[in-house]
Amino acid sequence: MTATSNKQPICLTIAGLDPSGGAGIVADIKTFRRFGCFAAAAVTSVTFQNTQGVFGAVHQTAESVRKQLEAVLDDYEVAAIKTGMLPTREIIETVAALIKERGLKNIVVDPVVRSTSGYDLIDDAALAALIEKLFSLADIVTPNLPEAERIAKIKITDDETIAKAAAIMQSFGARNVLIKGGHFEGKRQKAKGKIRKATDFLFVGDKREVFEAEFIDTTATHGTGCTLSSAIAANLALGKEIVEAVAIAKAFVTEAIRTAPHIGHGHSPINI
Repeated sequence: MTATSNKQPICLTIAGLDPSGGAGIVADIKTFRRFGCFAAAAVTSVTFQNTQGVFGAVHQTAESVRKQLEAVLDDYEVAAIKTGMLPTREIIETVAALIKERGLKNIVVDPVVRSTSGYDLIDDAALAALIEKLFSLADIVTPNLPEAERIAKIKITDDETIAKAAAIMQSFGARNVLIKGGHFEGKRQKAKGKIRKATDFLFVGDKREVFEAEFIDTTATHGTGCTLSSAIAANLALGKEIVEAVAIAKAFVTEAIRTAPHIGHGHSPINI
């Protein structure tokens, strides 16, 4: 009996393993599936974490990551790639080389720098390599505010400095930059007595798009960044343009926060 063909776009995540399932490759895989994509994954690091924090990690070697990726890429036609935790310069160089060699498209780089609990996931040498090797290969780079500040080496306090940080990242080779500003915008609006919004800023070339959603005051935020970037990758794989892919991903994450299961003793995972 011949199986019926049901071809799905294949999305590949290259990231760390969160054993609690809220972030990293587990969150990416769940997100890819929610958008009807087939999920593949290469593990860069095994982290020891849960909703309360990150307690350590054991990184893969660059050779291990390369062999994982080659096994997938030799067999599958990958429609989009999302990178998350890339903990060493050697791993970053390996990932960048394979993206270039294989001519891979729809690359979403989430520059994971530090966990919500404050655990550093990448050192300065690796971050410099990430900027140098991967930014120019990415269709979109998706830092949150602290990551954008560390990359651009400026303090972000308002719309003007958000735009400046994006311009600096574009000068490093990033074509499109999404700065996730939910916490900053929520605090600013609360101080002004306004209805709070979670606002993200997308810079496509020299144009800016602003995405607003309800600011949900909750501790259920574990894995939001991973989920947003993997949702963007899934929608690029489905043929959406950058602006539409970001808009769909933003709405998806907002609803996932709203309907979070509230499990664990810390920052609950969201509903993906």
